[in-house]
Amino acid sequence: MKLKIKPLSEKIGKEIPLPYYATQGAAALDLHACIDEPLTIPPGGQAVVPTGLAVAIPTGYVGILAVRSSMGIRNGVTLSNGIGVIDSDYRGPLGAGLHNLSQTPYTVQPGDRVAQLMVVPVIREQIEVVEELPPTQRGSGGFGSTGR
Repeated sequence: MKLKIKPLSEKIGKEIPLPYYATQGAAALDLHACIDEPLTIPPGGQAVVPTGLAVAIPTGYVGILAVRSSMGIRNGVTLSNGIGVIDSDYRGPLGAGLHNLSQTPYTVQPGDRVAQLMVVPVIREQIEVVEELPPTQRGSGGFGSTGR
């Protein structure tokens, strides 16, 4: 499978790297901030950081946009909606909606890695309304019900 990527800025592939897998075992492509100048997100603030890209997610797949773990763990910056879902019929620009959960301003520099894009298969199941669900050993036990 090939992922078709459309640069929306002349900077892509020059000043701003094309998406890439950072390691041999990486599951997601790193996406970079395609901005002209540093962007500071104040404590508790949000900003949409453009990537300068549009993609064509193949039919039967979904693009999942996730924050880089180092941003969340080291800096308290996460995606404003947890994850981003990029449907296979969307062709618009990709932006990373970042939320600064920390007490310190966070500055995104041009070219910084701001998100990851993972392309995964989608199963569109048929819906069946039932009176009862099949039983399991766990049943309806929720948070903490497994003792862990």
